[in-house]
Amino acid sequence: MKILVISDSHGKNGRMELAIEQESPLDLIIHLGDLEGGEDLLEAIAPCPVEMVCGNNDFFSPYPREKIIEAGGVRIFMCHGHNYGVSMGTERLVQIALQNQCSVAMYGHTHCPMIEEDQGVTVVNPGSISYPRQANRKPSYMIMEVTEGEKPNFTVYYMTGSPEGPQGWY
Repeated sequence: MKILVISDSHGKNGRMELAIEQESPLDLIIHLGDLEGGEDLLEAIAPCPVEMVCGNNDFFSPYPREKIIEAGGVRIFMCHGHNYGVSMGTERLVQIALQNQCSVAMYGHTHCPMIEEDQGVTVVNPGSISYPRQANRKPSYMIMEVTEGEKPNFTVYYMTGSPEGPQGWY
């Protein structure tokens, strides 16, 4: 199962569209919030099911602030992260994941990609596909690959160029 994980597009949808095009075929798309009105577009262009949560800038979003889903036998806790103090650390996310028997916790908000293990929970952030804040300042997204009965694999991809022009990956 191939899952595209994106976050913090903030209404700038060019790179989100490109990532979907480049990574298809996909089995699932997860958006971790701060779409800022891009929800309908994402659902319209998605070649597969979409799971979304709202972020701190999604004022009128009908989507929940957090959600638990199962994908390929993996239980995933999804949230934007702003309600869990992720700017200060991911300890609260790990505790919520453990309480809900989730082996993966996903969040956005910080605009910095991250993959870490804590108490048997894989905590991931795909970074921002529109406004990156990590040292290399490259928009990013994540691919989660799930094989039934195995631990999921996560890879961060960095994009270059403008959303309208040529793109590259590192």
